[in-house]
Amino acid sequence: MNWENAGFPECEGTTVSAARVAAADTGLLPGPEGVPGRVLHFLDLDRWHVAGDSEIVRCATAVRGMLPMVVGVARHTPPQRLAPLLDALTLTLAGPDVVAERPELIPVAHVGEAHDQLEEAVAHRLGAGLALGQLLRQTACLDTVRGLAAEAAVYSMLLGGPEFARWLAERPAPRPAAPAGPLVRATRDGGVLTIELDHAERRNALSALMREELYAALEAAVWDAGIERVELRGAGPAFCSGGDLAEFGSARDPVAAYVVRLDRAPWRLLDAVRDRVRVRVHGPVIGAGLELAAFAGLVTAAADTRFRLPELSMGLIPGAGGTVSVTRRVGRWRAAWLMLTGEEIGAGTALRWGLVDEAEGLDAATVQGSRMVGGVPHG
Repeated sequence: MNWENAGFPECEGTTVSAARVAAADTGLLPGPEGVPGRVLHFLDLDRWHVAGDSEIVRCATAVRGMLPMVVGVARHTPPQRLAPLLDALTLTLAGPDVVAERPELIPVAHVGEAHDQLEEAVAHRLGAGLALGQLLRQTACLDTVRGLAAEAAVYSMLLGGPEFARWLAERPAPRPAAPAGPLVRATRDGGVLTIELDHAERRNALSALMREELYAALEAAVWDAGIERVELRGAGPAFCSGGDLAEFGSARDPVAAYVVRLDRAPWRLLDAVRDRVRVRVHGPVIGAGLELAAFAGLVTAAADTRFRLPELSMGLIPGAGGTVSVTRRVGRWRAAWLMLTGEEIGAGTALRWGLVDEAEGLDAATVQGSRMVGGVPHG
């Protein structure tokens, strides 16, 4: 495949022109049914190894100004001179012959398969994909409060969109569960506050009620200077399996949803006391569970932990602070891969990328071997 022309307007050599960028943005215009055009383009970085410095800078500037996402493809190790371009791209797929370890590069076993994986991921979620690509460029540069405000605005907008409506219509009928007792248990021993998510039969899915109880527990840590350490964990087989799907689609007013996500966000409180917080994760850590944990100053993962961000498949974006917390930990390029593809990674990859700080029960060989992503086995 000619990666330079895989959805990216044609050019001669490596020259980037205003017309070329305009052509890519024009291809974004919605059709008669309101569906956006092409939101994902690919750029062959191997052809840029011989480009001059001024050409590289000009291309990087053009890519930063584009509305669609632009993904680099590297089958050979990019020279250091391409750093401005790597920084500007949404992410770069790096084949097995690429030896550089840097956050802009997503190591994959098969570049072609990873290309198809990205194409398929956004094929029916063009609006959500476009919104996510732009949002990650913003949250990477904003402080926590402004980043959460930007995320909440985009998430609330997508709640009223056709892609989320289609997911709601196609999913099985939800099965709400009435909890028998508190969903969050907080105990204090001297200066240590232990908070446990306790709805094991729902794998600690983050419902509105659990969110409110967690908010109250964390609020104590914010206002009580005598609490020197906070330990957050989950009961049962999973730390947190994400938002409670039974409640998805219950918000009828996007503006009210926006206000709630800002005003009643436990992740905002968690960030405020992050230097005192350790989160222990295990089992499936999905969606909001991952987003919440990533705010902590110290994240410890059990060997069986699996991480995934599936929101784009629902026509949404991460909405529990993940575009801030995950991006802060792994960089916006790796965050884009996780959020666009919804691919699952294990504790080894999470440790290598900085998504967690400790991985209990993993030996060095397992961590070292968990390099490749993109549809192949990885730890």
